Amino acid sequence: MDQNGSAKDSIEISPAFFVEGAESVLSPFVFNSPHSGRTYPDSFIQNSCLNASDLRKSEDSFVEILFDHVCELGAPLLHANFPRAFIDVNREPYELDPELFNESLPKFANTQSVRVAGGLGTIPRMVSEADRIYPDTLKLEDAFARINTYYKPYHTTLGRLLDLARNKFGYVILVDCHSMPSLTTQKVRPDFVLGDRFGTSCNSALTQFVESKLRDMGYQVARNKPYAGGYITEHYGQPATGVEALQIEVNRALYMDESRFEKSGMFDQVRTDIAQLCQDMMLEIPELLASQKLAAE
Repeated sequence: MDQNGSAKDSIEISPAFFVEGAESVLSPFVFNSPHSGRTYPDSFIQNSCLNASDLRKSEDSFVEILFDHVCELGAPLLHANFPRAFIDVNREPYELDPELFNESLPKFANTQSVRVAGGLGTIPRMVSEADRIYPDTLKLEDAFARINTYYKPYHTTLGRLLDLARNKFGYVILVDCHSMPSLTTQKVRPDFVLGDRFGTSCNSALTQFVESKLRDMGYQVARNKPYAGGYITEHYGQPATGVEALQIEVNRALYMDESRFEKSGMFDQVRTDIAQLCQDMMLEIPELLASQKLAAE
């Protein structure tokens, strides 16, 4: 970082993802949207047994647009261009599915996680419970190529953004931005789900602040169920080292037509509400955390 606080030289540039608002470090906040990529490689579609529309079922459509006001407020927003169905950066780097390969996996691969069991590892096998992505197995070298080309540069960039903010402010708040399908087999989901790994990835006062602001706007909010936060929240959220991480899931029915993958008439209102939420967070949470620290001393 230069004397003016520029982050340009420290942030890797890649066509696989984009960093908005990274010209300078003006805030202790970093926003991240790992699943909003909508650029599907032709070869990926051709090698899948699903059509392009079915492949989009796991996509967090338009989430990076819902949160893009944060760049005007001085926080960077990192988001993927590649789709989650192609490679999922909200997993461990080698959370690999034995069913997806006809070769033996290396010993360092995590083949036993709940996410792998559901077909949702680093290289997903499924986009939903019933939709298998590939008709056949994949070559292990293809998986490693995706990990080296997409996964590792993405996390390198995210780590650098977090380090830049933490080095300047002494701490950093990572907001991991996601969307969720509106329906499950059991019930309609709430408007927002906040995930803080059951109070371990960030100060509970931060989670409570966001929950209260959303409820005041008239939204239904749940905490940690059904989403407590994925690998990114768990891995980076280490309050003892100065990194607070909170996952925010937005119900897709609030802002889009889920079957057509199009913005709905409520998109602008939801985007405005999220912009207000983020502004309140960036204005009030640093003081809130400072008061929490003083009270604990």
